[in-house]
Amino acid sequence: MSPRHFLFGILTLALAIASCKNTPEKDSMNPLPPDVAHPEHAKPRTISEEFKAYWYNGTAEVTSYELSQERYGNLSEGTVVTIFVTEDFAPEKQVKADNPSEDNIPVLKFNSTKKFLTGIYPYSIMNSTFSPVDTDEHAIKVSNSVQEWCGQVYMQLNNRDQFEIVGHSYFESEGDQEKELPKSWLEDEIWNRIRINPDELPTGDFMMIPSFESMRLRHKEAKAYPVTASLRQGDSLSIYQLKYPELSRDLVIYFNSDFPFEIEKWEETNVGWGNSEEKLKTTATRLRRIRSAYWTRNKPGDKVLRDSLGLNP
Repeated sequence: MSPRHFLFGILTLALAIASCKNTPEKDSMNPLPPDVAHPEHAKPRTISEEFKAYWYNGTAEVTSYELSQERYGNLSEGTVVTIFVTEDFAPEKQVKADNPSEDNIPVLKFNSTKKFLTGIYPYSIMNSTFSPVDTDEHAIKVSNSVQEWCGQVYMQLNNRDQFEIVGHSYFESEGDQEKELPKSWLEDEIWNRIRINPDELPTGDFMMIPSFESMRLRHKEAKAYPVTASLRQGDSLSIYQLKYPELSRDLVIYFNSDFPFEIEKWEETNVGWGNSEEKLKTTATRLRRIRSAYWTRNKPGDKVLRDSLGLNP
């Protein structure tokens, strides 16, 4: 089915941050009610006409970011491109539906592609998260792949009776893995929840499965870890923060406070590589944002459209 999406105006990060600093903030440091903080039993969402007009327009939101990526104890320059788009999902197979069906589930898909160099060789990382639109259930599916000259790794989660996880890696200690985990919050689903309804974001102390990207790059076991989350809502810019004490890792996401809650910037802080205790910060700051049915712009001449995202051909 064709993805659907509509884009409103673009706000600059500089103006958003300035406005946020000069206005009072609503500080949500306490946990959400249990039925919101742990949506094991999905509740229906009320979908507004504004939401439908924005997301069901036959286009996707594509945003480019300037990247400074921490890796091997250094910071490397690169780019990130994120894509938010709605599509129909086949619930049993948990894949994009080929044909219309009453059983299909509308989802918001979040794709993120990251590219950067570490010395002579490149890294390419892709994350995908599929979240139901009509209910507040956890993400239906999450996947991550990392490719670089040494090899590649892949991890996928399917949300069924439990979280079913498969992983493949060129490292002997990781190899081929299959495991089941009880349902808990997923860091990778946070991005879609921001776009659908930031009021659903969990706050306080709870258990969360970190992003697949962070677990793969740090070779951490795929499981839920203790986390402390906070949400600060300003008139223009809101800030969502995750702190993992066991992992010495923080994530901060900056997004526009008004619908459609576009993500303007994020920062991820980790301890240094190897035995280093120095903390290094990965940052991604918005460059440009467009609305496009990009899947139809696949001819050689369409490469010129990359200029509108500030990307090299």
